[in-house]
Amino acid sequence: MERTARGRYETNLDDPEFTIMADGTRFAGFFLGDSEDSPAVFPMQVTADQMTGTVTASLSKPRTHEDKPRTHELQRIARKQRLAAAFRLFARFGLYEGSAGHISARDPERPDCYWLNPLEVHWAQMRASDLVLVRSDGTVSGGNATVNPAGLAIHGQILAARPDVVSVAHSHSPYGKAWSTLGRLLAPLTQDACAFFSDHVVFPFSGIVLDSREGEHIAETMGSMKAAILLNHGLLTVGGSVDEAAWWFISMERQCQVQLLAEAAGTPNLIDPETAAATAAIAGSPEVGRTQFQVLWNLVSRQEADLLD
Repeated sequence: MERTARGRYETNLDDPEFTIMADGTRFAGFFLGDSEDSPAVFPMQVTADQMTGTVTASLSKPRTHEDKPRTHELQRIARKQRLAAAFRLFARFGLYEGSAGHISARDPERPDCYWLNPLEVHWAQMRASDLVLVRSDGTVSGGNATVNPAGLAIHGQILAARPDVVSVAHSHSPYGKAWSTLGRLLAPLTQDACAFFSDHVVFPFSGIVLDSREGEHIAETMGSMKAAILLNHGLLTVGGSVDEAAWWFISMERQCQVQLLAEAAGTPNLIDPETAAATAAIAGSPEVGRTQFQVLWNLVSRQEADLLD
């Protein structure tokens, strides 16, 4: 399978997608996945004709029906890349406090295991290869990396209790922390805030979460909802994909900021419950969560391609 282009070239996913980026005489190929089933790197051979400026790329191992046994491997690569991108985005937006916080992704082949960030790597430098596989018993598989023990207590229990959840995001973001001290649910002040209408809870603070029973309690309190405000602590979101969990966290942080600003300025007008519920059915849907994250993925995966490593 070959395609020829001058400079940059992209195809759609029906015909394995790739981009050729010209940098002087050096060329690099990237498979631009658009979901957790599509990894963002695929082996290819790239050649260039210096006289005509034409670039030719050939997939060194095209995807065929015989590649089906590799589905879990491809899904794992893609999911880890999306997870690394989530960390980069959280760092960009200042949604962290040192090494506190964690985002997880369930392994597609071993659903009782999940990928988590190591303490030693700053979120702004996170790569897919840096992520650590955690077993169901909380032990780390391979390597000498250490993980936040609070992450084990929270993520392992929520993922075990919620088979519908692929990813959990929790961080000590500034506006989320500020709002969490008030012990209140977010109000339906705006269309964006309606995404969380009747779909989040407030969870009481009992100190640093190190006991797995506390993680179980968080899962029980959340039920089937997508988010929790951890009192005097911060925000926590979940999703059926890394994209959803990450976007809901980013959005929820902004809703905390907006409500703090609105209430500081006066008495906000609330959207009525019926309209808020109808808006939530759209704005709070998994499809919207994935679509919103995809825009951010497109940006960060191009600007910081080393996260794919």
